[in-house]
Amino acid sequence: MKNKPQTLKKSFLFTLFLLALLPCPAQEQKDVLNHQVNKLGQALFYIQQYYLDSLDTSGAVDEMISTLAGQLDPHSSYIPEAEVRSMTEPLEGNFEGIGIEFAIIRDTLVVMTPVAGAPSEAVGIRADDRIVAVDGEAISSPELTNQKVFSLLRGPKGTRVSLTVIRRGEREPLYFEVVRDKIPIYSLDAAYWAAPDVMYVRINKFALTTQDEFIDAFKNLDKMPRGLILDLQGNGGGYLGAAIFMAEQFLGKGEMVLYTGGGKMKRQEVHASGMGFLINTPVVVIIDERSASASEIVAGAIQDWDRGPIVGRRSFGKGLVQQLFPLNDGSELRLTVARYHTPSGRVIQSPYVMGEQETYYRKFLERYERGESFNQDSIQIPDSLAFRTLKKNRIVYGGGGIMPDVFVPADTSYYSGYFVQLARRGIVNAYVNDYLDKERERMTRQYETFEVFDRQVTLADVPFEGLTAYAATLGIVPGEGDLDVSEKHIRTQIKALIASRLFGTGCFYRVINPVLPEFRKALEVMNGLL
Repeated sequence: MKNKPQTLKKSFLFTLFLLALLPCPAQEQKDVLNHQVNKLGQALFYIQQYYLDSLDTSGAVDEMISTLAGQLDPHSSYIPEAEVRSMTEPLEGNFEGIGIEFAIIRDTLVVMTPVAGAPSEAVGIRADDRIVAVDGEAISSPELTNQKVFSLLRGPKGTRVSLTVIRRGEREPLYFEVVRDKIPIYSLDAAYWAAPDVMYVRINKFALTTQDEFIDAFKNLDKMPRGLILDLQGNGGGYLGAAIFMAEQFLGKGEMVLYTGGGKMKRQEVHASGMGFLINTPVVVIIDERSASASEIVAGAIQDWDRGPIVGRRSFGKGLVQQLFPLNDGSELRLTVARYHTPSGRVIQSPYVMGEQETYYRKFLERYERGESFNQDSIQIPDSLAFRTLKKNRIVYGGGGIMPDVFVPADTSYYSGYFVQLARRGIVNAYVNDYLDKERERMTRQYETFEVFDRQVTLADVPFEGLTAYAATLGIVPGEGDLDVSEKHIRTQIKALIASRLFGTGCFYRVINPVLPEFRKALEVMNGLL
């Protein structure tokens, strides 16, 4: 009970803080708000003073704020203090820890690869090492989870952690003391030559590091590309500044990137600086139904200025501007303060009803159910939402999301009951981890570079039979005709995963992209531009 007065004080401070955030309303509105704040304060006071049992006032206030945020638009939210850091780490581009990519194989933590330049690499930890104890405490057990690994190995920069490692070829355990440091989280998955003069770049989020990663991808090229494919599939957004930087690479000086406005926010416009190094380079952007927010800003600006065609499927439609308001206990209130508009004036945000988040996301699922992913004609948009591009006067549509110029239906041609079961349970990924646990050393010696691996390892060479045997031990066996439908794609997936484990994430896309219709169509469209 001794913390209750402090908790109650925080509750009052929170309400006062909310008042400070709000613009000055008319006196009548002020009176109503003050009345509501006082009412809440009175209720908390009476509960604290007179209720016969103890109450977790802090938890109750958290629930109140969550309920309040739930009455707003679908993207306003309350973030408890415990979740703030985990939500911001990916966008800040780093976390603090030892820096390993890992897998849990047979209840044991196995290092897949140490992050380049991270503390783990500096002390000599290698791929295929097994970390069996942390600070002297054994960790190998059926209860070992990814979350437990994070809690053990992540920590503030400068702190030390002792690791006990079992390594193949060593009779005795090895002991390492690692000083935690900042570990980079990359937002650029792949950058490679998709064709002799065409560069392919895939960005999974817009983070604080995206600008530097993008520039670094071009630093050591022998020549600049004549065309660029920018893949934003599955990119759920991120920092606005990173999206503006990306759009600026393709827009001329003074051309608008976007504008925001609505509610209590005055219209604010953002214009390109003219300093982009791809202003005259043909570009094709790939999007899909998971592309949202910042990625829609980039695609919308490129489309509105007729800088390049958009290939794929209609994007998600998240065009609300959120601002983070820190609260006194470390939690945050994420409030929508404006709407994004593309340069032509289109609203990116899909329609919604305040307080009906479940209906909002259900409507997104209904797109798939009515066939939008497979047939462009299933998308019905009224003429009132038609806009014109700013140079060629082409028709583009608002009303939620970015509509592609070139529609590519979702490819489910390789789906079978067997494939779906493998995918849902992560069987292929788990099998590749297990396979490389035994074969990594041999393969590393045999294939010194990705190019050698890609040339010498055909689809017939990948360990497909091992996968089917492994899946069978889990009760997953192919039905009649399943392998006719799915085997080629599964073999390609196995090869791509092995490539990524041996040579880096970008090599996954170098293997898998040629079989994906979105990539093939983007390359075809680019060839028509050059």
